[in-house]
Amino acid sequence: MPKPSPTRFTLLAGATTCALVAGFSFSAVAHEAKSGWMYPPDCCSNRDCRELPGEFVTEQKQGYAIKLNGEHLAYFDSRIRPSPDGVYHWCSAYGRDDTRTICLFVPPNSF
Repeated sequence: MPKPSPTRFTLLAGATTCALVAGFSFSAVAHEAKSGWMYPPDCCSNRDCRELPGEFVTEQKQGYAIKLNGEHLAYFDSRIRPSPDGVYHWCSAYGRDDTRTICLFVPPNSF
């Protein structure tokens, strides 16, 4: 007697499990800046960070202003971090220009 074929529920459960495992593995790995250093996992979901030309960030009396989304970060904001390669890097929600900042890496001379 042939074995019964898997039900749609069993196939769906298997596919969901695979997707969850792949998703957890994917989000746990940080991605790399152009200069080769790795963005910390707490700043990105393997897609949210990128190098940002200096003209998009201005230093003001109160902190850093990001021109793309109009956000201002105080100098003592925990999202501000030193840039390992001396250029600005910006991590924003979903990697979009119009969302909130997750991390801003600033050149050492900007501190």
